[in-house]
Amino acid sequence: MGYEHIIDKDTCKGCGLCVAVCPKKVLELSEEVNTMGYFPAHQARPEDCIFCTTCCIMCPDVAITINKTVEDATEPELQ
Repeated sequence: MGYEHIIDKDTCKGCGLCVAVCPKKVLELSEEVNTMGYFPAHQARPEDCIFCTTCCIMCPDVAITINKTVEDATEPELQ
């Protein structure tokens, strides 16, 4: 079982709170503007993410989620 880190770039207002609290400095503000005219957060270094959920807790707009993912497991063939 793994995890996926999702930032809704159109909901994010680029406040930078998630960037400030990330213990691994994974997040940065984007240089691209979203549909609302803000510079949203993005994972600059996703391989360093420890999925601690601190960014999710801090986000005032609930624009960040971390979900469990189910890895594809093939069932053994019956013989």
